[in-house]
Order: sequence, then structure tokens, then C-alpha cells
Amino acid sequence: MISPAALERARTLISTSIDQGAVPLLDGRVPSPSLPAPFDKGNFMAPTILSKVKPGMPAYDEEVFAPALVCLDASSFEEAISITNANHHGNGAAIFTRSGGAARRFTSEVEAGMVGVNVPIPVPLPFFSFTGWKGSFAGDLHMYGKAGVDFFTRPKTVTSAWKSEDEVKGVRAAGLDGVGAAAAKA
Repeated sequence: MISPAALERARTLISTSIDQGAVPLLDGRVPSPSLPAPFDKGNFMAPTILSKVKPGMPAYDEEVFAPALVCLDASSFEEAISITNANHHGNGAAIFTRSGGAARRFTSEVEAGMVGVNVPIPVPLPFFSFTGWKGSFAGDLHMYGKAGVDFFTRPKTVTSAWKSEDEVKGVRAAGLDGVGAAAAKA
């Protein structure tokens, strides 16, 4: 972490959320005494995963800015999109699915600047602009890349991975007849 204050802030957001019912699946707030140097000293926080997080908990309402993942449960696809879009931050969201239709709908409807399909949220690299939305963005220009000057747009970076073992054998995409089928095979 960048400073003792940043480490303490992250620990407080996580601890308060746990006190309110979040369940730590992996708790990296306090480094293990067996960590090798230099991780045994300084502002180090190991990865943390919280489940059963709900809106209103500090680790959900605030951007933690630490190696922390918060997981919420949704009873339906529509509720998952609604929960995501109701948050005042719009940094990133991810969906893990075998359904291309669900993936397409999620990437279209979710209000986040960085979207992962079957991958975690992509980290902005020089060829990806930081594309945070809503409370996850300050100023009128994105950090770098082409989006740095395209400030009249709302860019969204979508990264996806589809595994060949998830392919549905013998199923053709709708509408691929005649010329369309030839073009699809090319």
C-alpha cells in the first residue's frame, strides 16, 4: 500500500464490513508472520476476498484501493445488473458465464468503464485507457491513450475469454445461410 494511512483505511473498510456481516474468504489485512522479507514489514496487505457483501457496507460503498475483492449475491441476472448500476462508482464489473447472450447483454447494460467476460476486470495498460465511470472518474480527461482526448465519449473496455471446451457442438448461429455462412467460414 502507498502509505500507513492507505493501509489503515483499507483495513477499516474491510473490518467494518465484516462487523456488518461480510464473510472473509481470504483475509490479508494482517500479513502472516511467515512472509519473506520485505513483505513482513511496511504497508503490505495480502489479497482479501469478502463474500456476502451488501450495498451499504463500507467495502462496497467505497473504493477500497487495495488487493480486495468484494462479492455480492444476486438472485437473478436482472438484479445483478441493477445492483451494479445502482453503485455510484463505475470502475469495473465482471461476469463469468457460458452464455454469449448473457455476456453481450451484460457488457451492453452494465454501467462500468472496464468490463470482463470470463476474466477479471482488465487492468488498464498503455493500449487500454482507464475507462472508469461515475464516481470512479475525476476530471474531464481519461488518463492516457486515445480516450485522453475523446472526452465527449463514454468509453468502455470489454475483455473476454471463451474456452473451446464450452463450445456447443453442432449449433449454428442464427441467420448464417448461403453467403452469410460462407463469409462466416472465411
